[in-house]
Amino acid sequence: MRPETEGQLAEIVAGLNEPVRIVGGGTRGVTGPGAELSVAGLSGIELYEPGALTLVAKAGTPVAEIEAALAAEGQRLAFEPMDHRGVLGTTGEPTIGGVVAANVSGPRRVQAGACRDFLLGVRYVDGSGQVIKNGGRVMKNVTGYDLVKLMAGSWGTLGVLSEVSLKVLPKPETVATLVWHGCGWTAASKIFSDALTSPYEVSGAARLPEPKTDPNGVSRTLVRVEGFEDSVKYRVSKLLELFSDLKPDQVVSESEENQLLWRSVRDVTPFSGRSGNIWKTSIKPTDLLRVAGTWDFEHILDWGGGLIWTLAPEGVDLRAKLGKLDGHVSLVRAGMNDFEAFGRFHPEPVPLAAISAQLRQRFDPRGLFNPGLMG
Repeated sequence: MRPETEGQLAEIVAGLNEPVRIVGGGTRGVTGPGAELSVAGLSGIELYEPGALTLVAKAGTPVAEIEAALAAEGQRLAFEPMDHRGVLGTTGEPTIGGVVAANVSGPRRVQAGACRDFLLGVRYVDGSGQVIKNGGRVMKNVTGYDLVKLMAGSWGTLGVLSEVSLKVLPKPETVATLVWHGCGWTAASKIFSDALTSPYEVSGAARLPEPKTDPNGVSRTLVRVEGFEDSVKYRVSKLLELFSDLKPDQVVSESEENQLLWRSVRDVTPFSGRSGNIWKTSIKPTDLLRVAGTWDFEHILDWGGGLIWTLAPEGVDLRAKLGKLDGHVSLVRAGMNDFEAFGRFHPEPVPLAAISAQLRQRFDPRGLFNPGLMG
């Protein structure tokens, strides 16, 4: 099933008598019961007003198409959405509906916020086949359910997105990244803590592991600042003063090199083409060191977002290793046996699970959309 219009999508959903698996560009490798319902046919930018920093696009619009349109006006999606194809070994084109449905956000969220923070409005089809609109083209909520926020991160379990409205931002004039080579977890922890509590508007803080393909390779600890050229120069100089006792090995100011560095963090590039399961742990920054420093696996640390990406052997349950720490562990890549054994998402506390079930019953009473994916 591949509708080309919102009306066709509504007709298809209204006539369903069995569950469906909702896909956009097919880049996430999500499987499940039921026939495939693709929104890739709902494609195209409907409205773009650079002066108003607003873009409206159909859910199946490729992210690359949106980014190209924004780049032509010196703008961008500030939440830095991840491209999953490398680590998941998938093909296809990431779509903006898939980005919103999974609330996909990159290392810049420490400063700019997550995808849901830039979501102005949504249109979607609910489980009865009705077209629902919520929000608009200004940053303002409405009474009742805040459907804009609910749809971001719902993974298509509440409705099928047909259109999204987003706030966009100008690209920065200059980017600079401070890089430390070979820092251990304790030193990296101090760098991140000092940088992110400073007044110098850090837009990324991450640690890439030692490259396994290079026996002489070392880990890289990264701190990023962005903005107008004079502002970036000033903030870099102040950060160098702040780290006078632990000086960075280099300051990367070249645009393409910065893009490669942060794409490696955003897309978890060091784990691409590697065997094993990939887990994403969301945890308080104060607990990151306790986890990353004690788990005997390879990690990519996104300190600003409170994320640890871990490459672990098949059959290892990282949730059990989290113990009593307050965190959320998602299994991002695995074989079917491990997905069935561990589940894709962290089990919700009983009260929250009850609320989630009530929401699904309210928006999808027939249980049509991605059943079992989130509980």
